[in-house]
Amino acid sequence: MAQGIVYRSTGSWYIVKDESGRIWNARIKGIFKLEEITSTNPIAVGDKVDFELEDIKEQSAVITKIYDRHNYINRQSPRHTHQHHIIAANLDQSLLIATIKEPRTSQGFIDRFLVACEMYHVPAVVVFNKYDLYKAKEQQKFEEWREIYGAIGYRVLPMSLKTQTGIEEIKEYLKDKTSLISGHSGVGKSSFINAVIPDALIRTKDVSGWSGKGMHTTTFAEMYDLPFGGKIIDTPGMREFGLVDVERQELSGYFPEMRERLNNCQFNNCLHINEPGCAIKDAVVHGEIHEDRYVSYYNILESIQERSW
Repeated sequence: MAQGIVYRSTGSWYIVKDESGRIWNARIKGIFKLEEITSTNPIAVGDKVDFELEDIKEQSAVITKIYDRHNYINRQSPRHTHQHHIIAANLDQSLLIATIKEPRTSQGFIDRFLVACEMYHVPAVVVFNKYDLYKAKEQQKFEEWREIYGAIGYRVLPMSLKTQTGIEEIKEYLKDKTSLISGHSGVGKSSFINAVIPDALIRTKDVSGWSGKGMHTTTFAEMYDLPFGGKIIDTPGMREFGLVDVERQELSGYFPEMRERLNNCQFNNCLHINEPGCAIKDAVVHGEIHEDRYVSYYNILESIQERSW
């Protein structure tokens, strides 16, 4: 019996690194699929597991136990609308890489991601990449977003891989922590990972040679060890961030600037749309809650209503 951490998951097969740093190709016993796990992936990257060695020469093993997670982040499964997909487990923080141009990340996407982080108690940092491309208009947008998110407690950082802007500061944030790296396709996640782990591409190619069973899914994440201490988990580029397990009634509690005002609403079941005596709408009118954040809240609320089943 050995213990390790899941570094890669493809749904059927897992790469597990044991305490000595050795890599194992592991599968799960069928029993895990029968337990009350509603996600499409019973085991996620970042999970701590026990496993039994199956074939030492082939480096294969069978996972026998999953330890309790102290947190995780999930989203709506891309293939099964009524199920969720755990992106990663046991995180210290998440790093959302966004861009203002080439491509532009929508505020709606950022806010959905932050709601997910709030739901699962994962501190979030928003990094705006391609800073070297910003002209006056993009610079103004960046400063506006830094002010909006900074005022409610999120760290917002500029980054340019081309000019190395912000890289050292971001490394300090990552040091000795397990961080989820997320963002749309095209925002520069892979380039960022190769900047902080120079041999990441080589190691990705190394592990792609193991048993191809289960490789039919493209929604897998992968963990890397940072040379300066800590781990990062790379996630597939996401077009959408479908929230799951959130009730309309509790959504405002995941917006920090709303959460602190909820007790001031006249009704304790206030959805902050048409109700009288609403402290949230009042704060929007007086500029205490940014209008764009309220619009995001409203859009997410509507999407939850549409998905009620």
